[in-house]
Amino acid sequence: MSQSSAANLIHVVFSTKNRIEIIDDNISLELFSYITTILKNNGCDVYKIGDTTNHVHILFSLSKNHSLSDIIKEIKHDTSRWIKNKEEKYQSFYWQSGYGAFSISANNKKIVCNYIVNQKKHHERFYFKHEFKKLLVKYDIKFDEKYLWD
Repeated sequence: MSQSSAANLIHVVFSTKNRIEIIDDNISLELFSYITTILKNNGCDVYKIGDTTNHVHILFSLSKNHSLSDIIKEIKHDTSRWIKNKEEKYQSFYWQSGYGAFSISANNKKIVCNYIVNQKKHHERFYFKHEFKKLLVKYDIKFDEKYLWD
């Protein structure tokens, strides 16, 4: 076979360092646009981005030419630098060092998109820590809680 093909739908979740509630409406839409640009520049299709004040969800197709860890590293590095230069109140902005990445089937793309778009409403009832642990359990990812919250 001379052509490489891949269909890797990835749902990524990462939070601000120490879950500081700093992502607000002043930067949210621009942040989505910035993340979208980074992903598209790396050959990834973006399906949905959503956030709350302390974390981000992204659903995208991972390019066959890039590793997931490199893509996430670029998103976090570039957006962190960008946010710090927006206003003085964001100068101490940092993302947490880790992330959660979950592969999903094409059949579940619409469900995950709806889940991501409803993040603000979802988090009226659930804290990030609860949601993240629930995702880890759902995707059968083993974890030690003492290492989750850097």
